[in-house]
Amino acid sequence: MNTLSKLQAFMTGRKALLPGALVFSAISTITGMVPYVLIWCIAKELFSNSETYSHLLITNYAWWAVGTAVASVVFYFTALTFSHLAAFRVETNMRKQAMQKIVGLPLGFFENNTSGRIRKIIDENISITHSFLAHQLPDLAGSIVMPLTTLGLISVFEWRLGLACLIPIVVSMIIMNFMMGGSNGRKFMTSYMNSLEDMNTEAVEYVRGIPVVKVFQQTVYSFKNFHDSILKYKNMVIAYTKLMEKPMSIYTVIINSFAFILVPVAIIMMGNSGNFTSVILDLFFYILITPLFGQRIMKSMYLNQAIGQASEAVNRVEDLINVESLPVVKNPQKIKGHDICFNNVSFAYPGAKKKAIDSINLEIPDGKTIALVGASGSGKTTIARLVPRFWDTDKGKVCIGGVDVRQIDPDDLMQHISFVFQNNKLFKTTLRENILYGNPTASNQDVERALELAQCREIINRLPNGLNTKIGVDGTYLSGGEQQRISLARAILKNAPIVVLDEATAFTDPENEHLIQQGLEELTEGKTVLMIAHRLTSVQNADKILVIDKGKIVEQGSHQNLISENGIYSKMWNEYQQSIKWTIKKEEQHA
Repeated sequence: MNTLSKLQAFMTGRKALLPGALVFSAISTITGMVPYVLIWCIAKELFSNSETYSHLLITNYAWWAVGTAVASVVFYFTALTFSHLAAFRVETNMRKQAMQKIVGLPLGFFENNTSGRIRKIIDENISITHSFLAHQLPDLAGSIVMPLTTLGLISVFEWRLGLACLIPIVVSMIIMNFMMGGSNGRKFMTSYMNSLEDMNTEAVEYVRGIPVVKVFQQTVYSFKNFHDSILKYKNMVIAYTKLMEKPMSIYTVIINSFAFILVPVAIIMMGNSGNFTSVILDLFFYILITPLFGQRIMKSMYLNQAIGQASEAVNRVEDLINVESLPVVKNPQKIKGHDICFNNVSFAYPGAKKKAIDSINLEIPDGKTIALVGASGSGKTTIARLVPRFWDTDKGKVCIGGVDVRQIDPDDLMQHISFVFQNNKLFKTTLRENILYGNPTASNQDVERALELAQCREIINRLPNGLNTKIGVDGTYLSGGEQQRISLARAILKNAPIVVLDEATAFTDPENEHLIQQGLEELTEGKTVLMIAHRLTSVQNADKILVIDKGKIVEQGSHQNLISENGIYSKMWNEYQQSIKWTIKKEEQHA
């Protein structure tokens, strides 16, 4: 009921359809049993009055049996129509709410949640709720009505045979409850859904990494995480299957053992009463009707499993929808300047015990460039991503133009900041549309200018459809450096006054790096720039360089000043110079 109440919240305008589906399903179940009663009536008429039976009465029974059978199908079809209409509304609303929520989530959320997991929740989990509402839920009414109808039939027909008929039903339901209900069922369903999400996530990473596997001639086992997720799923399912092996075997035997109980009871009754015809007729009725019980219990088992899946799916969708968004003030302030200030800022990632950055104080004057350098994991990226409010600070504040970023409207904040990351993504659409994401209202002249400044002209010229070339499966593929230059054109087209560069040339070849550096010079001219780089040659011209170590600023100054201090930066510079001079030479052969 808890799962149904949650699903009804998404059933705007169609809440009445779900009770209607249950009512029609219940009527279908009852009318579906009527033909068996009428067949028994025909048999009774033939056996009890073998010489004087009424042809008209038997004909009427036969037509009523056909009519009620057809009516049962019509009622069930109506129930499915109602349930499908309700399910489509639920699925639509759940997808809309989930996508609306995702669009409004802080960018930091996507750092901790993979695209595979999010896709699994929105696509497959919501589809599970549709299947449950549209197909399995109508059977719920039949699962309730069938036992009640059975009790009614027991009181009308032979109660001793009816009670004998109930024995395998009760025992099989107890076994089914053991298999599907309780902590075992819930624990398995949670593990099952977690394993599917893990496999989905690792499969996405595996597919994305196939080019690397081919280039370096690696085997599929180089994707250890994907392989491990498959093994984990396999081991879990096999263990659960073995646990259910004996109960399921016992269940199958008992649910099909009606005759082994009914026949001995009928023989005893005939011996005691001597009324063979009456007992045989009653036995004939229960042999006709009892297979329906078995079918209904099997549907109940599938329904119970579907409820478990739907409950887990709804909970995961709700968890996504209930993710706390960054608070937005009612009366946001406007950005009046583009200088950036960190005032005693500390931050720890959700669930982490250690602070990522601690007591950071820095200022980036309007139009100046500040570079962050340091070892991996030192906190550089965290500092850069607090400016566009990927997360909110735990302590202190980040200001733009003297205004706390928490007091700025998120849309306004995004309009004033451009990003160029090391792993920029292109959408599976045309290059023109990819670039226009930076400024959808830009003219063709603006797009052409951005392409020129980002050094993308030679990319466009060699493509058969130019800017109208599609990216992805149905189009063409670009190298990492080429994608980076297209992303750079997008950022140039946006023309935001603040630019955040996070390892923008990290994975590019020397030729692309040179071209990207030219584009970056155009992008950052006259802008407030926060730059992160491991290649120190790209930061030596920055107005100020900050050395980050274990979440703190340990050194700061110009390139020359830091070199002269012989500190961490000086050591990093010397090591970097040695690394770029390192070459492989062929050993000389001596006679």
